[in-house]
Amino acid sequence: MALQDRLRPLVDTTGPGPRAVRRVAGLDVAYAEDSDRLAAAVVVLDADTLTLLERSVVLGRARFPYVPGLFAFRELPSLVEALDGLGTAPDLLVCDGQGLAHPRRFGLACHLGVHTGIPSIGVGKTAFVGTFDAPGPARGESSDLVLDGEVVGAVLRTQRDVKPVFVSVGHGLDLAEACRHVLALSPHFRLPETTRQADGACRAALAAAAAEARTTG
Repeated sequence: MALQDRLRPLVDTTGPGPRAVRRVAGLDVAYAEDSDRLAAAVVVLDADTLTLLERSVVLGRARFPYVPGLFAFRELPSLVEALDGLGTAPDLLVCDGQGLAHPRRFGLACHLGVHTGIPSIGVGKTAFVGTFDAPGPARGESSDLVLDGEVVGAVLRTQRDVKPVFVSVGHGLDLAEACRHVLALSPHFRLPETTRQADGACRAALAAAAAEARTTG
């Protein structure tokens, strides 16, 4: 918690954002059932066509316990290793997790953005903190996610009459721009294509590792 408090002032929430977004990375971690084994995946998509350009997956073990509010310390090492495995750095990171929508305003997306220097967004499936009113039913409608009287994110409807997602700034751009990117990455489904493909990649890696373990031993 002290480290989060020390790093939080480094977060930029008003920056102009990346000058040109050509390559967008989705990051996710999956865990083996009843085990500390994990797979961390980074997929890089073409920002215009959403076609897959590159994938990097790391298998490992969680070396930090599950503690609400300290999730980055559990997932960051493997995600950074997967990022290091890419041939080219992406222009934008989209994390399956929170950014400013965090008790200390320093969730996984903030930590990754500050650590790498790459603009980053957190997209959560559920609200971790804060209160909100439901946004309107149409795609693109949103409402404020508020914590202690401060707007820490947006509750964004990516598809009509489908559950919203919870968008928060990680680093290097503002909330309005973050929401624009999330909508562009979600043309057909509730979750951004970056998240969908990263989730599939890490789950497939875990399944392949489990199958290999059964075969060899």
